[in-house]
Amino acid sequence: MWVIKPFEELTTKELHLIYKERTAVFVVEQNCPYQEVDDADLVSIHFWKQADDRLLAYARLIPGPDHVRFGRVLVPQGERTHGHGQELMQVMLEYAKTHFPGLTVHAQAQAYLQDFYAAFGFRPVSDIYLEDDIPHIDMIIATQNSQTESKNRQEEHRE
Repeated sequence: MWVIKPFEELTTKELHLIYKERTAVFVVEQNCPYQEVDDADLVSIHFWKQADDRLLAYARLIPGPDHVRFGRVLVPQGERTHGHGQELMQVMLEYAKTHFPGLTVHAQAQAYLQDFYAAFGFRPVSDIYLEDDIPHIDMIIATQNSQTESKNRQEEHRE
């Protein structure tokens, strides 16, 4: 079962589980020392699935005034062949479409995951660049309402 909570509803045990796994993946596994815990956590909607005390997948959705952004998307090493990442993306995209209708969804993806995100409809909007010495690419997807609005605007310009 997927858990979806804003920061202020997280228990200390949930927060510990999240921070522990994010540090394990993004700092230790990827050998990337950086400020993993940041202020975006405070305004994010946190999504995760767990079994007992193990995190199976996690990400945060960061609302902005004119878009929402995915961040810290992870599946721990031992869970990467079970489809948790695909489920996570479906859950988050549905949540974004329902709770942030009409807003574009941004992902700052590690470049090697470009095809994974593209399978959900994301398209690149930047060249590949280095972020903390790891190749990244910016990608976006329009929620259903923003896709419809964009199509309507295009049709209005043709008339």
